Amino acid sequence: MPEPEPKIALLGDVHANLPALEAVLAHAHIQGVTAIWNIGDFLGYGAFPNEVVQRLRDEGALSILGNYDIKVLRFPAKGKKWRKNKLPEKYLAFQWAYNNLSKENRRYLSALPEERRLELAGRRVLITHGSPASNEEHLLPDTPEERLRELARMAEAEIIICGHSHRPFVRAVERVVFINTGSVGRPDDGDPRSCYALLEVEGGVFNIQHFRLEYDVSRAVAALRARGLPEAFVQMIEQGYDLDTILQKTRLQKIEK
Repeated sequence: MPEPEPKIALLGDVHANLPALEAVLAHAHIQGVTAIWNIGDFLGYGAFPNEVVQRLRDEGALSILGNYDIKVLRFPAKGKKWRKNKLPEKYLAFQWAYNNLSKENRRYLSALPEERRLELAGRRVLITHGSPASNEEHLLPDTPEERLRELARMAEAEIIICGHSHRPFVRAVERVVFINTGSVGRPDDGDPRSCYALLEVEGGVFNIQHFRLEYDVSRAVAALRARGLPEAFVQMIEQGYDLDTILQKTRLQKIEK
């Protein structure tokens, strides 16, 4: 029998949100995926860092490190400096994620690459966290086309799979397709539903679809509160915004009162 054509779940930016990850994986398996590719940022802000790493390992996901994962792994060396120059909430997020990873999963993460190059149906694929230039570059639905052209020329790939900005999109420039997976566990676009992409190859034709999924937010929130993590982390999940936006909204609310 011929092998089934590829149907790949593209996901990332889980940020330690296990309930969101479970919802995405359940949905992906219903679609009949043949592989899971993860663009990194397993960790950060959520209550389940170790569980998320282990679940993706158990799923056999092909993963890379995200910028947040790298920072968590560097916490023992950088913690004293970060205590002085980072927001207390950000410092705590790094500290808590590191302290709540098993030694085995720290070793697993430390061995992951920061990008992967593959071939899919005759096309070269680059899996990166941010962009071909930097794992901290935010590629957005409205990133100027000229910047995407620059990145396409340096990438040496026909398909670039990325994340980091937490904003899902598909854009094509100069015969190079950029796919941002969106965020599984911490969307930043005001829509708190989980997000991932499905890449399907049919007869050599590539089809890409994003899904936004409801999940058990109450479970994610209850775990944050049970572990004594900041209320700002709860609001990030409930509202679908990043920490800086949540803190700014909180300050404005205090001023208005």
